[in-house]
Amino acid sequence: MVRQFPPRHPLSKTGASMTSLDGKVAVITGGARGQGRAHALTLAAAGAKIVVCDVAAPIKEVQYALATREDLEETIQLVKEAGGEIAGLQADVRSSADMKAVADLAASQFGRIDILLANAGVHDHAESTIEIEDDAWQTMLDVNLSGAWKACKAIVPVMIHGGRGGSIVITSSVDGLGAAPSWGHYGAAKSGLQGLKDTLAFELGQHNIRVNTVNPTGVNSPMAAGLSQVLPHVVRKWKDNDRTNLLDVTMLEPQDISDAVLWLVSDAAKYVTGIDLPIDAGYLTKH
Repeated sequence: MVRQFPPRHPLSKTGASMTSLDGKVAVITGGARGQGRAHALTLAAAGAKIVVCDVAAPIKEVQYALATREDLEETIQLVKEAGGEIAGLQADVRSSADMKAVADLAASQFGRIDILLANAGVHDHAESTIEIEDDAWQTMLDVNLSGAWKACKAIVPVMIHGGRGGSIVITSSVDGLGAAPSWGHYGAAKSGLQGLKDTLAFELGQHNIRVNTVNPTGVNSPMAAGLSQVLPHVVRKWKDNDRTNLLDVTMLEPQDISDAVLWLVSDAAKYVTGIDLPIDAGYLTKH
């Protein structure tokens, strides 16, 4: 079944919605499925041209199935079938050369980059942080933290050269703002993203490039489903520890995060930078 774009936001009296992205180009890492796919569809519906990338291959230390080349092609096809413009590339955020290739693709295909969604990430579990294997720890930081930095490192120079400013949204987590029992390496990586965001917001403000994070609670994505299938005790432990939300919802949908991302990258948030935006159904308030 082909998913259609969400409805376009109604035009204001001036003829343009504050969340219109007409003429802008957005690069999305980890865009083959889940939140990344929802972001691609949502931003394209608002008028942005999309460049999407994903590793689209297994990573040895990740226990659940990652996105495939077919998932990446499906995201590209969904955007095209809904009338959007998109280019895609299989690329690993752990590779500076791959991220440079993504930046080059965006510049050659669409001539500019206005938006970066550093969304790629993986998850994992261990009974305690001191029991995490060295390779698992390193992979978590390489993908979730260094991968976001390498994406920014490749994309930001194109933004600066364009002279139009820009917006970067880094996908963090509630676990970047508090304790992350049973996945300390995930929490450490996500906490690192908060520091990366603060520093980039400070450094890039002079170029009118805004940098923010979104910090979701649990999201009903293939990542969450895959983790719960291979490690069902994780879900039980999560519930036993009452790691639940304040509002009566267990898992958010990817679209819930995309709606917040659309606001952050739009002119409606043109003076918003350096913030953590929890989309957490009250999780952080409760905990």
